[in-house]
Formats: sequence, C-alpha cells, structure tokens
Amino acid sequence: MQIFNSPLEAFLHWETNTPDAPFLNQPINGGIISYSFKDVGTEARKMASALHTYKLAQRSHIALLSKNCAHWHIADLAIMMAGHISIPIYPTLNSQSINQILVHSEAKAIIVGKLDDLESQKKGILDIPIISIGLYGNAVGDLWEDFLQSQEPLLVLPKHESNNLHTIIYTSGTTGDPKGVMHTVGNFMESVKGLITLFNLAEQSRLFSYLPIAHIAERLLETISLVLGAQVTFPESLDTFASDLEKTQPHAFFAVPRIWSKFQEKILEKLPQKRLSFLLKIPLLNGYLKKKLQQKLGLGSAQFILSGAAPLAPSLVIWFETIGISIQQVYGMTEDCCISHCNSPQANKVGSVGKPLEHVKVKLTTEGEICIMNNCLMKGYYKSPEATAAVFDGEGFLKTGDIGEYDHDGFLSITGRVKDQFKTDKGKYISPAPLELQMTKNTDIEQICIVGTGIPQPIALITVSQLGLMKDKANLISGLITTVNSLNPKFEKHEKIEKIIIMKEDWSVANGLITPTLKVKRNSIEKIHQQFYKDWFESDDIVIFE
Repeated sequence: MQIFNSPLEAFLHWETNTPDAPFLNQPINGGIISYSFKDVGTEARKMASALHTYKLAQRSHIALLSKNCAHWHIADLAIMMAGHISIPIYPTLNSQSINQILVHSEAKAIIVGKLDDLESQKKGILDIPIISIGLYGNAVGDLWEDFLQSQEPLLVLPKHESNNLHTIIYTSGTTGDPKGVMHTVGNFMESVKGLITLFNLAEQSRLFSYLPIAHIAERLLETISLVLGAQVTFPESLDTFASDLEKTQPHAFFAVPRIWSKFQEKILEKLPQKRLSFLLKIPLLNGYLKKKLQQKLGLGSAQFILSGAAPLAPSLVIWFETIGISIQQVYGMTEDCCISHCNSPQANKVGSVGKPLEHVKVKLTTEGEICIMNNCLMKGYYKSPEATAAVFDGEGFLKTGDIGEYDHDGFLSITGRVKDQFKTDKGKYISPAPLELQMTKNTDIEQICIVGTGIPQPIALITVSQLGLMKDKANLISGLITTVNSLNPKFEKHEKIEKIIIMKEDWSVANGLITPTLKVKRNSIEKIHQQFYKDWFESDDIVIFE
C-alpha cells in the first residue's frame, strides 16, 4: 500500500501515474459514463477554479447535497483543491433540516448533485452561491456544465497538512439535533490506513458506493478509493440497485442490518426456506447454488463483507452462512472515525462486534458504557464546546453512549444504548436492544422498537416486512405470537414482551421515523405513540393493529 499524507495527495498520485485508468463509473439512463483519473482531475480542477470566482475566504465551508454519484467525488476533490472544507448533507433530508445544517455550519456555498426531490428541498437553501449539475436534471443557481466550459483548470493546489480540518460530518440525530463532528486530514488518513491494512485490500480494487456519503463509513470508503486508486461504481436508482451491484461484483461490501434483511427477503420470495434448505442438502447442488446466490447478490468477488451502524441479529448472520456468505460485524461511530472494534475472517464470533483494533484503548464504566481512545478521535463538535466536553472523560476517552460487555475470549457485545433504556411503571429498567435483536428472527418483522415507559411490561411496535404482507392476517398473528412465546422465557420477568403493535404506516426517512442510515429514531416514535401505550397494554389482544 502506498503511503499518502492526504486524500488529495493520493488522488494526484493516481492522476499522474495511471491517468487513463477507470476511476468512477456513473450509470445514467441505462448506460454508463466512465471517468478516468485524468477526466476527474480536469473536471475537479475546473470546478476548483469555479469556487474561486465566488471570492470566498480561505478554508470556507462548502456544503455538498447529493446522492452517491461520480460528481459527489469530483465535487469533494474540487473543494479540497480550492482549499475549502466540505460539509456533506444527507440527500434525503427535508428543507428544514438542510437549512439547520447550512446555518449551523456557516456554509458559504453549496454544490447540488443527484437528488430525488430538489424542488421541495431548495427552499431550505440559504442565499448563498449554488452550483447544480445538469446531468441529473437540476438547474438552480450556476450550472456545473457552464463552469466546465468557462473555467481553466486550477494548477496551483494547496498543501493539506495533517492537522487541517478536512470535513464536518453531521450526525444523523437518532436523539436530538444533529451535531457537527470535526475531523482532520490526519484523522481520515489514520483511519483509512488501519482499515486497508486490516482487510488487506489491493490497489485498484472494485468498490460499490451506495450508502449515503454524508455518513462516516461511506465517506471513508471514498477516501479508501483515493488511496487505492480503486474503481468505484454507483447505483443508478433504487430500482436498478440489485442489477448494478450484480454487474459490479465489488471486492468489498459494507451494509447496514436492514439491507441484509432485504437481501434475505428477496431470496426467500423466489426460493422459500423449505425449498432452499432441501436444495442445500443435495451435495451436487450445494456448491453451485451458493455460488449462484452469491453472484446474484453481487458478492461473488467480495473478499470481505461487513455489517455495522446497528446490531445485526445473530440468526441473520447464521442464515447467510448457510449460503456461503460470511458477514463480519463491525463497531465504530462518526466520533471515533470508525476505528474501534471489528470481527475478521480469522476471528469472527457471531453476535459480537469483534475485538479492539490495533492502537485502540477501551474501558468500560461501572454502568458498562464503552469508552474508546484511538489516534483519530474527532476534534470536537463544531461550535459546541459543552457537548464536546460532555462526551470526553478526564483521561480523553470518548464516551460512546453504548453499553457493552466482553466475553472471556475478548469479543465485545453491545447490549444497549445508555439513552435507549426506559423504566416501566414497576420501576424496572429495560434495555430494548437485546429484545429487538431476538424478535427480528421473525422474517415477518421489518422494523421494531420496544417501548414501555409508564406501563408494567414492555410492548413491541413493529412494521411488517414484504414476506409478512404476503401472509393472511391469521398466519401473521400466529407467527408473531409464537415468536413472543419462544422469546419471553429467555428474559427476566420484567423484560417479557406483553403486546405486539403493528403500525399502520412504515417508518421512513421521509416521515422522520428512521435516520438516513436506516436506524430507528426512538424519540420520534415515542413522541407520536406514547399516549396510546396504556390502551394497547390493557387490550385483550396480544397482537394489535394500530
């Protein structure tokens, strides 16, 4: 692996040494536009010149609002080349949330890329310069393509020092308002160096970029692609996601738990579990079927497959093992730049998030809260010294807010969130995460949130999966009751689930009930439904339709 001091230095290396190698593959209207390192360099330099036309102060904050696409990467490089700091914004946020981040971050300009609903979002954009990309059907402010015609490439580029602020990443806000996490150039390079070494990724690997790049994990994947001179492909749309992934066959793949549930659901729709189990027992078919499924999912060439951002049910990991897909669960957060814990192919304990990575120090408080120290902890929350002080202890350890425990082999298991705990009216505290993980063994459940404030026992709020919707009402109810009856004996009396409430609408980013990284926003769900807990609890039915 080449050693670079910054993402920009890494890109310049490949631009010089492999100018014609493919770098970014952008599907559009059923075709593919492929950008070489030379193409990307020319376009990014012209856009850096374009940013200079706005006469902004050095190291200004430039927002980036777009879905994953080639121009996200080019725009990010242009921001670096112009000597500015990037402020990535989730492309699914509404106008109010966009405005909140733009105001708080003091953004001086914004680049608008590939979006589904710019019309409703643009009213949240401040009176600042806007650059939009016509290729994706956007035409607000100044047009990217016009700048490419009018500007000369910027030739003199700034030096990126290790301690320079590189980006401010706003957390997805599962509890309260998003906070701006400040990371330096050195933080990103330290994190990426550790991840590439850990997974032994080769130069010029194939990567698939689909999780929001406003999230730390995908942003690090972008930086990994620069360091490795990798070839990056994007999905054109949600409808083409599966076929785009299948065509790409990336060498590495990272997903959140809900993606794995969706993959399982799609397989079982076409190949029900009984038939799948039967076919896998036939020696001549076993290997062929596994390879076929891996290839169909787009994971035929994946050297390592990771899951993170939220707990993954052990039952799901074991299910994927039956079709030859080994998922390593990892643990990290925006604030620690994803350098914390990880399973590996050599040491993978299902149900855990692995062992501490190299150069990571860990301690557990008396309450079991996990505290982390590494070489790439955030420099703090932007304009929030009190919040920054509150999240670090006296020794400089980051307080993660997660509760965990180690087993005798040194593997860490996450048992809950400090803020997710709630107290029933019996005065008993409940950690919902272990209950939720067990419940999701039932493939009829799409999303789940265990609650119980102010009632004697916890209840489960759920949305139904596509597999569940295919069943008649009686079978769906029967399966859910069976799941609860098999689960409850494994837990303490005060933890036993009393009722299951089926929500009448899905939880989505659009209605504000899950984050852009598909994590349930417990506070928002409770705010809407807590008034009904008592009535639901006192109902004669075990399964209740909202």
